[in-house]
Amino acid sequence: MIKPMVGTLALSACLAAVLLPGAPGASAKELKVLSEKTVTGFGHIESVGYDAKNKVFYASDFGPELKPPLKDGKGKITKVSLDGKILEDGFLPAKGQVLNKPKGIWIVGNRMWVTDIDALWQFDLKTKEGKKLELPGITFANDVVEMNGALYVSDNRSDQLVRIEPPDFLKSKKAPKITVVFKGKGVFPNGLYAGKGGELLMVGFESKEKPKGIYSLKPGKDPVLLSDNIGLLDGLYRMKNGDLLATDWVSGSLFQWNKKMGMKKLTTGFKGPADIAVVPNAKGYLVAVPDLVTGEIRLVQLGE
Repeated sequence: MIKPMVGTLALSACLAAVLLPGAPGASAKELKVLSEKTVTGFGHIESVGYDAKNKVFYASDFGPELKPPLKDGKGKITKVSLDGKILEDGFLPAKGQVLNKPKGIWIVGNRMWVTDIDALWQFDLKTKEGKKLELPGITFANDVVEMNGALYVSDNRSDQLVRIEPPDFLKSKKAPKITVVFKGKGVFPNGLYAGKGGELLMVGFESKEKPKGIYSLKPGKDPVLLSDNIGLLDGLYRMKNGDLLATDWVSGSLFQWNKKMGMKKLTTGFKGPADIAVVPNAKGYLVAVPDLVTGEIRLVQLGE
């Protein structure tokens, strides 16, 4: 971090008042890539989720065909070590369960949620028990996040976001309540991540001709664009200092963003950089970036 000179203390104080602690843009500290490793042996990986309790990844795999809306019953969830070793190929689905093209993953404790075209699955990671929730009106469920006692699911094809309450419906006999938070706002929400104070962060994914950016959604408000219109954005993660990590299909990159610095590409060369998992560690952040098109996962160690 650049330390201010004596003559700039007043300006720094003004900036500190504008950039609230923990808000995106509060830090301009640039990360760099310390190491990279590409792991193979998958079909087409759309999302990677981090199980902090057991310190493993779970990867959502389309299977052999790259056809995101196809209901072919060939989707699966694979358990992967933090160094990229496949621990259990086809960890899910269990007997009697059917996954088609599983996408976004969110994990809290022993519970895991996975989106799948027009439905949301909840699983118990210990028992592999699962329950499917149909999502009426959703055509392309992409990402899922749990925040403040509710789940949020994005649909980047029909440009909408829905809320599901309560988030844990695995053993409930009563169906959870599904509410449309917004629709037709021009966001085409893709990746989601929890902000602070009830703020939901999201990135947009429409087309190369209609690039989207990073958005903030506060309770009772419409989505607000935080960044420039960057491209086709997918994965999203909020770091402790408020900076964001995200992926972009147009530039084929994993990038860092804050309001002061803007978009800083950290590593490139992806054909379809999708939904990331991030593990804070002693060096900085280990980022698992799935490439949906090539069927690989690139493990990127970031540091200062």
